[in-house]
Amino acid sequence: MKKLLVLSILLGTILTSSVFAQKAQSRLDYIAKYKDIAIKNMKSHGIPASITLAQGCLESGDGLSDLAVKANNHFGIKCHKDWTGPTYYKKDDDPGKSCFRKYKKAEESYKDHSDFLRYRDRYAFLFDLEVTDYKGWAHGLKKAGYATNPQYPQLLIKIIEDYELYKYDLLTGKVENNNMVVESKANVVPPSPSKLEAVKRLIPTQNSIWYKYSQNRPLYVRNGVTYVVANGGDTYASIAKEYNLFTKELLRFNDLKEDREIAAGTVVYLEKKKKSAPKYLDCHIAEEGDNFYDLSQRYAVRLNMLMKYNRKKSVNDISKDDVIYLRKQKK
Repeated sequence: MKKLLVLSILLGTILTSSVFAQKAQSRLDYIAKYKDIAIKNMKSHGIPASITLAQGCLESGDGLSDLAVKANNHFGIKCHKDWTGPTYYKKDDDPGKSCFRKYKKAEESYKDHSDFLRYRDRYAFLFDLEVTDYKGWAHGLKKAGYATNPQYPQLLIKIIEDYELYKYDLLTGKVENNNMVVESKANVVPPSPSKLEAVKRLIPTQNSIWYKYSQNRPLYVRNGVTYVVANGGDTYASIAKEYNLFTKELLRFNDLKEDREIAAGTVVYLEKKKKSAPKYLDCHIAEEGDNFYDLSQRYAVRLNMLMKYNRKKSVNDISKDDVIYLRKQKK
């Protein structure tokens, strides 16, 4: 009887170890298959490859989930209003069946995941983190509402550390024969959406044509366009005078027709805005309360061009989750 009991325990241990080994191997296979895509998207979007891979492992069950197998959806991204592609319905935490995005191949899911994080305001703060700060990204994703599981950050961090995925956050090229080429992360990370939108202090030197007119306030630049931030009591006329501009000229730079008192903190451009956003920033996913004028000022893109790209006539013709194009779309 004791021999049978010992044999049963040994057999159970062997089977359990075998299951764990299979799971570990499945995850290793998944990482090996998609690491190059994660690295490529890190270089184009600024999202840590470790985070992308860990989310892929977790959300897709290492590529074995029903959603990953039948819809090539590796990140559990639901349809949302801006999705116009194929769909796949399955039971989730919503009443009835939920609508999920469906892709022709897994690579499309990875690209859409990167776009999803990059172009939505609620994730913008993540791009202020270093690309090597996988713990900050993990906790930030939970804070932004990517997942409802309270242990989501810890689950991602465990996968990253167990499989040393953080190494991929330093890679600059394709991995071949497990040889990794490590360079400065400055060569890997592109400008992030939030940093593009944030103020960037210009060093006040003679290289700035505006500095010679006034040293009363800092100069900033966005999308290559110089601007200042208004103080309480400023008007466009007073700022125009300060920088030796005509009032109508300054109003035109800011897509306005009449002078007015300006609220403190308002961005005021001192030169003509660009026709489009930087080449690596193609679109904006609208949030509640967005309008075309505010987006024009936010991205330093001329209002008439923004309206043209999106075929709109009213500045308020925007709904939550609309895709707002920041440049001319290729046919």
